Amino acid sequence: MSLFRDDGVVLRTQKLGEADRIITLLTRGHGRVRAVARGVRRTKSKFGARLEPFSHVDVQFFARGSDLVGRGLPLCTQSETIAPYGGGIVTDYARYTAGTAMLETAERFTDHEGEPAVQQYLLLVGGLRTLARGEHAPHLILDAFLLRSLAVNGYAPSFDDCAKCGLHGPNRFFSVAAGGVVCGDCRVPGSVVPSAEAVG
Repeated sequence: MSLFRDDGVVLRTQKLGEADRIITLLTRGHGRVRAVARGVRRTKSKFGARLEPFSHVDVQFFARGSDLVGRGLPLCTQSETIAPYGGGIVTDYARYTAGTAMLETAERFTDHEGEPAVQQYLLLVGGLRTLARGEHAPHLILDAFLLRSLAVNGYAPSFDDCAKCGLHGPNRFFSVAAGGVVCGDCRVPGSVVPSAEAVG
């Protein structure tokens, strides 16, 4: 039997039985964790509202080794709110759709449960904090988050050297399929010519 504690962001929730939920979190030290939160759908639940998507929480988990507690998932036994980003996000449709895309992206880039993904975690927390403040356009925050997530996970496009032959830039043409900017010799059909400011 073991107790472990971590802080994380709630990515999604799923109903389980009459009053329970399966909570998927991206945590700082344990990566993506799916856990059972017992009784959180009851109206008298002490910590059900804390375990909603967009919430940044400090959570305690209980696991019994090989015992299949909660269908092999650890139990979420305690939760404290660090930052309730959901309040500033769900009231605005543009922020909500951008935030949902951020949560889904973070979940897909952390497909191995229990494997730490600290950079992705910090990027998500920063993105949600910025989104909840409402100081910038939601689509700009989402674009920045997606580009940085791609870079963190090894999918960053080239913005200087040619993505095909490596010719030192700056290069004029940009092709997503080619992997970034390309030189005139490597230009593929459908390449665009963005301004230098856009590439910057």
